[in-house]
Amino acid sequence: MDIKKLAPWNWFKNEEAAEAKNMPVRNTEENYRSPLISLHQEIDRMFENAFHNFGMPLLNDKTLAPKFDGALLKPKVDIAVSDREYTVAIEVPGVEDEDVQLELMNGTLVIKGDKKLESEQNDKGFYRIERSYGSFRRVLTLPEDADHENIDAQFKNGVLTITLLRKEVSKPKGKLIDIKKVA
Repeated sequence: MDIKKLAPWNWFKNEEAAEAKNMPVRNTEENYRSPLISLHQEIDRMFENAFHNFGMPLLNDKTLAPKFDGALLKPKVDIAVSDREYTVAIEVPGVEDEDVQLELMNGTLVIKGDKKLESEQNDKGFYRIERSYGSFRRVLTLPEDADHENIDAQFKNGVLTITLLRKEVSKPKGKLIDIKKVA
């Protein structure tokens, strides 16, 4: 078994590149900020990154309203491998199967969808409605031995399970090169 095929930096390399392209450019004359403001924003960003994994809403710079960006709605991905297949499980609780879309492009599997969650509670003079909307997207770079023609996807209980069969990949053959003796 080739351990490189399981390495997260191989499966998610296109996803990280897409996120890096969307990062704003800093420290040019047009958008110069004072070092104190930059430090303040960096500390805010560190707290947001630390607490978003605990289910706490992220805070926007301008308001105290939660922002529902890709980090909050980024589904967790589990990848397993056997001798015959790869199995990818994506957790998308509260999402219906018709709201999830799979697309295969140039050796990259794109999983995207929309989350629409609405909850209503009416109890003894207390009335509450909560709504949460947003879209998510995960980009997986498939290993070279994944069979792109035989992909099976099943959705059950908020988990999307994708099975990719493995195919034989021809290994490059070596060649002996004669070494000539120079006088």
